[in-house]
Amino acid sequence: QVQLVESGGGLVQAGGSLRLSCEASGRTSSLYAVGWFRQLPGKERYFVAAINWIAGSTYYADSVEGRFTISRDNAKNTVSLQMSGLKPEDTAVYYCAGGNRGVNYFWAPDYNYWGQGTQVSVSS
Repeated sequence: QVQLVESGGGLVQAGGSLRLSCEASGRTSSLYAVGWFRQLPGKERYFVAAINWIAGSTYYADSVEGRFTISRDNAKNTVSLQMSGLKPEDTAVYYCAGGNRGVNYFWAPDYNYWGQGTQVSVSS
């Protein structure tokens, strides 16, 4: 079992930056990928970004490409999401998710482990 804890959400003005962190604990050797998803009330979770835990390859949604950067620190079992150029439409609860080998990076139901979520609010 893997536990994930997010931190770093908050309120920021449009154009500003935030950095989200996701710390993994437990059986982290089983992780193959870590992704970030976001969700609005009553809506499904949408893919934001993902990183291969071993190789470090990265994947982004078109809506955040060039503005967000995902990275990992294997020694600290942490994945970060640096968000810049934030827009009001980036407002959502952001979730960190962990997937085992074979996970589809872009598909939320494929992930095995989830954090509790952190709120990101961007004012215009």
